Amino acid sequence: MNRVVNIAGYKFVELHGLDSLRKKILSHCQKNELKGSVLLSKNGINFFLAGSQESIDTFLALLNEDPRLSEIPIKFSYTEYQPFRRMLVKKKKEIISLGMDEIQPLKFTGPHITTKEFKDMLDHGSDVVILDTRNMYETRVGKFKGALDLRIPTFRHFPEAVKKLPDDLKSKTIVMYCTGGIRCEKASVVMLNSGFRDVRQLEGGILAYLDDFGDSHWEGDCFVFDQRVALDANLEESNIQMCFSCREPLSVKEQMSDKYVLGETCPYCFEESS
Repeated sequence: MNRVVNIAGYKFVELHGLDSLRKKILSHCQKNELKGSVLLSKNGINFFLAGSQESIDTFLALLNEDPRLSEIPIKFSYTEYQPFRRMLVKKKKEIISLGMDEIQPLKFTGPHITTKEFKDMLDHGSDVVILDTRNMYETRVGKFKGALDLRIPTFRHFPEAVKKLPDDLKSKTIVMYCTGGIRCEKASVVMLNSGFRDVRQLEGGILAYLDDFGDSHWEGDCFVFDQRVALDANLEESNIQMCFSCREPLSVKEQMSDKYVLGETCPYCFEESS
């Protein structure tokens, strides 16, 4: 069986003519049997797609025909099946939702560091604060060792969580990360505007780091927003499952719980269901 190619990418860029661009991308993806999602806004594009190698190649060629969408860094992974159920191309106010119109990465964002620079910091025990910007159900699945977990339910709660951080962290070097990098583009601005002096973001996020260095300094799996649920350090589908009822990711141990009934309940929604 031919492997399915999975890609993810984003770019903050000024876009006009969203209706015609949406129709063009949707038509192309449907014609080439791609599935996944493409989000378009006046400030950029964000996409997760899967299909044959040939179909992915044609999609990337389509993007590169448009100077606004060319040279987007792409993260690749592979599966034996199609992890998306349908093909969606949507116009959105934000390609990553934060709810703060004044945060515009196209105009200003925090500096990036490469995966190698980040690993060197970790190898040498540098005095840095590692900050996870993701939702609590994602951090529960896996995170960098020693990372500060804000335990937020959604990214929109990030600004409030930052306000509660100790003032002495404002003089520290902060290295933040998320799955693919897009959330950090906005999160870094929030922190810089809040008085944090040295805020850096991991270029390419967790997926880029795992691709380069595997599980070095990493523990657990990486949650992804498709049927695979989570990837291991080799970017292959892990044993994490998702509760059909409440959509919480479940570890192997949690799947063995008496409160986990396939298609009905899990340890996170059992009491509510009862």
